[in-house]
Amino acid sequence: MMKTLGTLLVSASLIATGAAAQAADSVSFMIDWLPAGDKAAAYYGVENGIFEEAGLDVSIAVGRGSSDVVTKLATGTADVGSGGLAALLQAVATENVPVKAVLSVYTIQPDSIFTTEDSGIESIADLVDKNLATATFSSSNVVWPLLLEANGLAPDAIVATKVDPGALAPMLATGQMDATINWSTVAPAYDAVLAETGKTLKVLPWSDFGYEGYGLSIFASDTMLAERPEVLARFLDAYTKATEAAIADPAGAAAALKKMVPEVDEATAVDQWTASIPLMENEISERDGMGAFDPELLATTWDWVARSLDLDPASLDPARVIATVE
Repeated sequence: MMKTLGTLLVSASLIATGAAAQAADSVSFMIDWLPAGDKAAAYYGVENGIFEEAGLDVSIAVGRGSSDVVTKLATGTADVGSGGLAALLQAVATENVPVKAVLSVYTIQPDSIFTTEDSGIESIADLVDKNLATATFSSSNVVWPLLLEANGLAPDAIVATKVDPGALAPMLATGQMDATINWSTVAPAYDAVLAETGKTLKVLPWSDFGYEGYGLSIFASDTMLAERPEVLARFLDAYTKATEAAIADPAGAAAALKKMVPEVDEATAVDQWTASIPLMENEISERDGMGAFDPELLATTWDWVARSLDLDPASLDPARVIATVE
C-alpha cells in the first residue's frame, strides 16, 4: 500500500510539474480602435487556437487610438499593441517613450477622407470651409497638417474637430459634418449608417494625394522586449500566422470576431477585413516580406512625421524605433 501511495504521489508530482511547464504565457494585446472587421486577425488567433498552439494565453483589450496604445504600453498596462507607426514615431521623437515597433502590418497608408457622394468634395482642397471631424487620438492627426501642405494648403487651412470615434459616422450621416478622417478599413461600417439618411459614402484615400509610408504596425513595450523576448517572438509568429490564415478565410475571421464581440455585425466585419487585405498584401509586402520594415520606406514615414511636427528629420534615426525580435 505504501509503495502504491508513494508511486501515486510521485506521479501526481510529475503531472503537476509537467502542467506548470506547459502553462501558457499570458500576453495582453491592445488593439488601437473599437473592435471591427479590420481587427479580426487577433480574434481569429484566439478563437482558432493559433495563440494557444504557441503556448500563449492572449487577452485582447481596446485602446482609444494609436497614441493611447503607445501610452498604455509605455506605462505597462499592456504588453503588445497595434497602432499607426506615425503615432509611435511622434512619441519617441518628443517624449522618448519606451516602446518599439516590431512588425509592420499595413505597407500602404489606410488614412482617408470619408464624405458623401452629394458633397461635391473631390480633393483635399475641396475641404476648405467645410466641417471636418476626426477621432481625438487618431494617428492620422499627426500628419494631417503636412498633407495639407503637400496639396498646396496652409497647415491650418482646414482644422478638424476632434470627437469620439463612435460619433464620426452619425455626424456624417446627419450632416453635422461634411467629411471625416478615417481609415479606409472601416468604410463598410459607414454604408448602413449613411443609408438611413439616404446618403452614399465616398472614400478619398490619402495615398491618392501623396501620403506614403507605413501605417498599422505592431508595437511592444521595452519591458516586454527586455524581459520576455522569447514570449514576444512566439506572439509575433502566431500573430503573423493568424493574419495569413484570416486573409485566406475572411468569413472565418469575421465569425471569430463575432464570437468574442457579439455586438459586431458579422457581414460588415467580412467586408471590413476584406477591405484591409490590400493594405497588407501588395507590391511592397511582396518585395520586402510580410512584417518587414524597409529602411527607405521607414525613412519616408519618419520624414512625413518629422515635418508635421516641425522637427528636423535628422533629429531622429527612425531605425531606433524598430526592434528586431528573433
